[in-house]
Amino acid sequence: MTDETSVEHLSVVMTTGTADDVTQTTGANVGRSPLSSRGIQFYFQCAVMVIGLVGTVANALILYALVASKQHKKHVLIFHQNVLDFISCVLLIITASVKHYYYYYSGFDTYWLCLLLKSEYFNWVVILASKVNLIFVTIERYLKVVYSTWSKKNLHNWIICSGTAFAWISGFVHMTATTIATSDMKDGKCYTFAFWKDRASLIAYRIFYFLYFYVVILIIFIFCYWRILVAIRRQARVMARHGSSTWQAQSHELQISVIKTMILVSAFFAICDLPMNLHFLLTLAGNRSLIILAVYYASMFMSFLYICANPFIYATKFDPVKRVLLSLIPCKMASVEPSECIELPANRMVK
Repeated sequence: MTDETSVEHLSVVMTTGTADDVTQTTGANVGRSPLSSRGIQFYFQCAVMVIGLVGTVANALILYALVASKQHKKHVLIFHQNVLDFISCVLLIITASVKHYYYYYSGFDTYWLCLLLKSEYFNWVVILASKVNLIFVTIERYLKVVYSTWSKKNLHNWIICSGTAFAWISGFVHMTATTIATSDMKDGKCYTFAFWKDRASLIAYRIFYFLYFYVVILIIFIFCYWRILVAIRRQARVMARHGSSTWQAQSHELQISVIKTMILVSAFFAICDLPMNLHFLLTLAGNRSLIILAVYYASMFMSFLYICANPFIYATKFDPVKRVLLSLIPCKMASVEPSECIELPANRMVK
């Protein structure tokens, strides 16, 4: 492994730790500047910890609301999506705080620390599993709305549970293969996603990642939710024409609430994940300027913001969750109850 190959990871920004190495290279080329100092890295890590803390608390509340409203049994994949977001936020806090104290790695024991810590292995396993699970949520909603009769007969619980398991397996397989193959120790320092066979392999991986984890997901979102909205409009016209019972109306409203929630979550994912994927493509030309570093920090912040903001979408759009959360807010004014007693002239009280 040569020095030339050891810096190939600069165009594969996938973790917050990669910015450290980008800073070293850009600093060597353009000299010291406020942007290339460790100050911006420190503030970025602090911002990540704050986002992780807020996201942990918010996702914990949403999980509680889903369980309290018994929606975790009706919407297993949506509940699993929030579990993944909760774990992501917890891992953000742990990784950002631990990495702050470890900059130098040496010896065989710390080789695994390099792979699992600086590469943010577990963080990205959960993030990739979350993306795959979001696909399954979309497909499940599509089948239940567009092909409701078929889904009632064939969409069994074991299929949904298999989807959650596949999301985790795909995350572990992807991260294990890429991390072990492209990360190593050199001169006592840890380089993650650095040692690629050649630049063609790097470019192929970057294009695959962009297509599989963004473009394909976006196409599935657009197709499925477009068909879902068409089906819901058709159902609404039928219900209006023939009349509907109270139970049918409530069921239809709950279905619309779920769809609105997932459309917002999917749209927010598409917006927040776009900067990181564009950054992947822009750096293929080998541009390692400080502007690219600034884009990196902005794109990572947007990716983390998505994980943190998801709970607020559920809290405002998913009616069962909203009701449980509103019930947790204490009343500011106690209602004035009429007196149950009648005062007699002799200062005696009778009921």
